[in-house]
Amino acid sequence: MADTAMSVDEKFCLSEVLDTFKSCLTENKEVIIDKYVAGWRGLVRFMNSLGSIFSFISKDAVSKIQIMVNLRNGENGEQYFTIQSMVKYELDNGLVDTTKRGSHPDSGCRTLLRLHRALRWLELFLERLRTSAEDSKTSVMCSEAYSESLAQFHPWLIQKAAGMAFCALPGRLTFFEVMNVGSPEQVVAMLGEALPLISEVYQITEDLYAKHDLLGIP
Repeated sequence: MADTAMSVDEKFCLSEVLDTFKSCLTENKEVIIDKYVAGWRGLVRFMNSLGSIFSFISKDAVSKIQIMVNLRNGENGEQYFTIQSMVKYELDNGLVDTTKRGSHPDSGCRTLLRLHRALRWLELFLERLRTSAEDSKTSVMCSEAYSESLAQFHPWLIQKAAGMAFCALPGRLTFFEVMNVGSPEQVVAMLGEALPLISEVYQITEDLYAKHDLLGIP
């Protein structure tokens, strides 16, 4: 069953997130929800390590993580072993509000879609960090990644608040220090390992949701 413990005091470590996403996929390329949630816990620690700048995203992620944990620990928890089994179970049993908000606002499909969208933003931002020059502005990288992903799902006021928050981001080397891997070269190398794994998990989820017309769940 899913682990309910999540300490905000735990330090982020990029290598742990890498290991988690490595173990996220089954041999049949299904996404294991417990591992997906564990990976997200690590990403929340990453955001929290930078102070309150990302709190508008990390707080929402924590609430979504808890919903997924509750589903895994519930009476039908075995149906939520993988994202694939969850989608089939909830669609077969009419547990997803696909066209308008209704009686299933905390369905697994809707909840995980919100994490899925945020994962794309983090993937894009981390890729920019990996490939950028030492003097590149993290505020620009983060804003660009946000505009290409999460912004389209946020109301104007949140978009404006996010833009202001990104202006206060620390430099590239501070981000690398937070990752607790070693030298900048070691961080870049490990990001090179981690990001393809995160990207694969994202794409498998994206394709599954697209197949079942779930990408626009309100």
